[in-house]
Amino acid sequence: MIEIIPNFHPAIVHFPIAFTTAAVALITVGTLFSNWPYGAQCLMTGRWMLWGAALFAVIAATSGWFAFNSVEHDEVSHAAMILHRNWALGTVTALLSLTVWDVLRGRSGKKPSSGFWIFLVAVWLLVMSTAWHGAELVYRHGLGVMALPDVHIEQGAATHDAGGHGHQHTH
Repeated sequence: MIEIIPNFHPAIVHFPIAFTTAAVALITVGTLFSNWPYGAQCLMTGRWMLWGAALFAVIAATSGWFAFNSVEHDEVSHAAMILHRNWALGTVTALLSLTVWDVLRGRSGKKPSSGFWIFLVAVWLLVMSTAWHGAELVYRHGLGVMALPDVHIEQGAATHDAGGHGHQHTH
């Protein structure tokens, strides 16, 4: 099996984010411009994006479970991981519920109602919040990242100045 350090979760999580965002945009355009020649295509493509978001959210949650149990962390990071996990579980549940509603609605031939659209936007906000909590794990707590090399091993080693890209300073 191909190994992604530390796991596959970071490679998968972007699919439900992108697909949910696309679903909101396409279903909104398809609903607002239903008389437009491409309105029905926007609605159908938005539905496919929603279904893809639900599928990849389940895959992301599963890979997240493995990440949760494999990444070394301290107590503060653990609390942040629990928060992200709880958001993810609620988000996946809401996304699956919305997808079931969409399948049932689509079978009946009904167009998206305002209640459906509100729930869609609410689910998108849940996805964004869950993603933000996940980003906090990486960028605030440093979970799942490889350590940077120690640039101070030898005297005179070049270091990278974050504010001066392209310039090397020696010590």
